[in-house]
Amino acid sequence: MGMLFRLLILLQMMFVAPALAQSAQPQTFAQQEHTRIELVAEQSSVAAGKPLTIAVVMTPQPGWHTYWQNPGDSGSATRLNWKLPEGWSASAPAYPTPKRFTVAQLVSYVYDKPSRLLVTLTAPSIPQGATEVPIALQADWLVCDDEICVPEAAALALTLPVGDGANDPARTALFSDARAQLPKAAQASAKFFQDADMFQLEMLESDQPDGLKLAGMTSAYFYPVEDGVLAYGKPQTIEQVSPDKWVLSTDGGYAEQKLTQITGILAVAGSDGAVQGWLLSAERTPKPLRAAVALPAAGPQNGSDVPPPRSGLLALLGFALLGGLILNVMPCVFPILSLKALSLAKAGAHEAHARAEAAAYTAGVLATFGLAGIVLAWLRASGFSVGWGVHLQDPRSVAVLALVMVVIGLNLLGAFEIGGGLSGVGQDLTQKRGWAGAFWTGALAVLVASPCTVPFMGAALGATLVLPPAEGLLLFLGVGFGMALPYLLIAFVPALRRMLPRPGAWMESFRRFMAFPMFATAVWLSWVVGRQAGIDGMALVLVAALLVSLALWLYGRGARGVLRPVAAVVSVAAAVLAVAVLNAPDVQAEADGDAKLAAQAFTDARLSQLLGEGKPTFVYFTADWCVTCKVNEKLALNTAEVANAFAQAHVTVLEGDWTRQNPEIAKVLARYGRNGVPLYLYFPPGSDIARPQILPQVLTPQILTELVAAPAEETAGPA
Repeated sequence: MGMLFRLLILLQMMFVAPALAQSAQPQTFAQQEHTRIELVAEQSSVAAGKPLTIAVVMTPQPGWHTYWQNPGDSGSATRLNWKLPEGWSASAPAYPTPKRFTVAQLVSYVYDKPSRLLVTLTAPSIPQGATEVPIALQADWLVCDDEICVPEAAALALTLPVGDGANDPARTALFSDARAQLPKAAQASAKFFQDADMFQLEMLESDQPDGLKLAGMTSAYFYPVEDGVLAYGKPQTIEQVSPDKWVLSTDGGYAEQKLTQITGILAVAGSDGAVQGWLLSAERTPKPLRAAVALPAAGPQNGSDVPPPRSGLLALLGFALLGGLILNVMPCVFPILSLKALSLAKAGAHEAHARAEAAAYTAGVLATFGLAGIVLAWLRASGFSVGWGVHLQDPRSVAVLALVMVVIGLNLLGAFEIGGGLSGVGQDLTQKRGWAGAFWTGALAVLVASPCTVPFMGAALGATLVLPPAEGLLLFLGVGFGMALPYLLIAFVPALRRMLPRPGAWMESFRRFMAFPMFATAVWLSWVVGRQAGIDGMALVLVAALLVSLALWLYGRGARGVLRPVAAVVSVAAAVLAVAVLNAPDVQAEADGDAKLAAQAFTDARLSQLLGEGKPTFVYFTADWCVTCKVNEKLALNTAEVANAFAQAHVTVLEGDWTRQNPEIAKVLARYGRNGVPLYLYFPPGSDIARPQILPQVLTPQILTELVAAPAEETAGPA
């Protein structure tokens, strides 16, 4: 699971990082906004057959941090892409022991002080006649404080003369200190047990001079290299079960693959407060490791590197608020908000009345979002894999929503007016006022906004997967408050209300024009039904819309006598047709005729197979009722430019269609910290299933083509 409010900042990575990397000619160091990065060679020259040790020195600004190779719940490991002479190779970086950083109960593994990643270059030969050898590095990393994250990048270069390959005495201290910060090889046997509920690590102390020593420690914490084997945010306890045997225990993680071996760093705190890191390798055991005595100590908290969780929750609330604000400009919500705002303009100087309506509208929005949050939490607690927009996976719900759009559109056109009994749906949104009408209009606004997952909102609601129910509900209410905020401001700030256009005859024309976005939304939802239930299902919705229109027109004309029962019969027929969509066949949507990106149907087994074969794989999760998904597919995914780039890079594409309920896809979304679509994942060659690159929710062809053009050595953690 990821620190979800941070991961949307990775949207900038696709735009900002390349610009930073190309902004200057490569040199041995670069000073970016929040990080200084430098290449330092331990040797003063290079010789054929002798290894060359390079330190990548990263120094974040005070209060900021970079990430370990496994970033934990969130973040992104530093990616190093070397350009070396032919035949040369670079080892994986050797990392110093990290610290823990906690925000909103999500734990990341970070460096908040200068870190030195040591890389060994193998130099089997020197180009004939060469007097110097160039070494180049493209580095990309994420740097964060306790509120925001910023992607940074640098292109660095180092040129060394050809010589005897001797160490540079001036750099002895730097490399000695760097190696002292690395974890020691434990030289001790270890085994582990892991399932969905429990992780246990058993260690035997070593009698070697530099072997693992645990006696006299005050606490210990295990940093796993493999992602998802344990729950990062849960306490770890360690106990002595025999004179030389210790067992560390915590909750199990979300990794489903049965790893036979894991590695990691055991950070042991001594009585003097110093922390020693031990590099461990453990073999799986099939049975739980039983401990004999009670645990006295939890893992080290690293003092100041654990800020109050509330700061992270406030940041998540900020993203929820921003997502709610963006909802107001969606085509099905904007007409309702704009017409309610104009109704305030009509109210003139009636301050109390304007504020009462705004408060009632806000109450309707918050009540509906709160109810949605409670229902989703209850369903998930009951074992159902559900997320935002789950009701849109049922064609009946989509059909009813399409009919609601038709009803609103007809009302805006003036085809009918219905009194107080149905004020929430049929009430004139611009002329009739009152607390009940405003409340139900707020509820209606949430209903018509439900097909939308806009930037920021997806990350905020995705965080509800890992937060306690009360905090998850708070995020739902945050989205609702953001959605209601513009109307509140107009109502409570007279200066803003005075900026609205003066009431006049033009308002009637504007009101009627606003009907057409509602009709357009109804057309789109009918198309969604067609994708879910086939052409017959879409036809049933269109016929139901026709009957609803006829019934409301009859009511609007003041139906009397024989016309009144006719209108009632027509209304019942429309309802029956909408429900009849249930019996339409469950069809699998076919690819659009103009789609150019060939994709296979997603399954977790197929993804595991591709990654096991080392193939680059792009996975996207979509739904026909997801507006953002369809825009991305039209403008980015289904373009010849992207199709050609993916074909040249031999990228396999998997499409997860969540238009109708699919428990497997819901489970995968939760694995990466999301409870809705869209979600875009890229697995470079050689990456594992737990650590994809997570792309932003808004795509461009440039993002996708650059993604597959430049291979990354390390990938981002899950969201």
